Amino acid sequence: MFDQLQATQARYEEISQMLTQPQVVSDNQKYRELMKEYAALGPIVEKYREYAQAKEAAEEARQLLEEGGLERDFREMVENELRENREKAEIAAEELKILLLPRDPNDSKNVIVEIRAGAGGEEAALFAHSLLRMYSMYGESRGWRAEILNLNETELGGCKEVSFSIAGDGAYSRLKYESGVHRVQRVPETETQGRIHTSTVTVAVLPEAEEVELEIDPKDLKIDTFRSSGAGGQHINKTSSAIRVTHLPTGMVVECQDERSQYKNKDKALRVLRSRLLEQKQREQDDRIASERKSQVGTGDRSERIRTYNYPQGRVTDHRINLTLYKLQAVLDGALDEIIDALIAYYQAQRLSSGEKES
Repeated sequence: MFDQLQATQARYEEISQMLTQPQVVSDNQKYRELMKEYAALGPIVEKYREYAQAKEAAEEARQLLEEGGLERDFREMVENELRENREKAEIAAEELKILLLPRDPNDSKNVIVEIRAGAGGEEAALFAHSLLRMYSMYGESRGWRAEILNLNETELGGCKEVSFSIAGDGAYSRLKYESGVHRVQRVPETETQGRIHTSTVTVAVLPEAEEVELEIDPKDLKIDTFRSSGAGGQHINKTSSAIRVTHLPTGMVVECQDERSQYKNKDKALRVLRSRLLEQKQREQDDRIASERKSQVGTGDRSERIRTYNYPQGRVTDHRINLTLYKLQAVLDGALDEIIDALIAYYQAQRLSSGEKES
């Protein structure tokens, strides 16, 4: 591991020098690529330097103690320094193991999130809208940019399904843990006898595919136009601007009716289709590589119930890690970091215990 760390530090310093060279600064693409690599190596190098500094300080303290002849108070101080620096080095070494784990190549990508109301009718649609709000507020708290791609609303303000993109640093690396079935338990406003109902909503988080990653042959597409449907009112288009794109080889269908322009709706629909096809392609590749991704969340079976939101108890439970928080409203207002951080730590620990190595 430490040979690899020394090589990483050497590369980091090499890039630092290259970034000052005029020929690199003038080459926008080269400069962006190097800056991206430099930023990725930074945390590893910083932690390695922290580890090396603690090891050096511990070694100096050890040598002083071995030489002997120290006054009592000074010896105690040196013993404390030895113990503290050994602990720092051990902690830094464990953190380095995590930093050196292979990164998901999609982690730096923007995402497309698809939310669909499941069992529970209108109550499920209302909760789907609550999840849309939750993710929008979470994205806003991290400085990400959200854009609705398609929204199919209900009369009562819920949504049968919604697709939206989130652009920002590390969006997929954190939101990939949200894929799965979200269950809500609460008393609907329409319930006269105060009974708690259980409804479900399905969330799919897709890394957004760039055109260069996955080209779609126009001959493989069937494109239909239709009039927007939904809850009614001023937002309904009077012309056939809504778009339905069917990918003939796979039968995959994407609709988009959020914009008043056919062109814009088609562009958004193709963004969703491209991301779905890329994810399908990646899944097929993963299936061919045994259980390589068993411990990764967000790439598994979306029929799995991952989280329960219980309104009467004010709690949120993530079933994958048995984490329960009694702060339901805060989570619904976008405070997801505590849950996501715990999920990241859990799956990193699983990968470490399975002996996964840097490839």
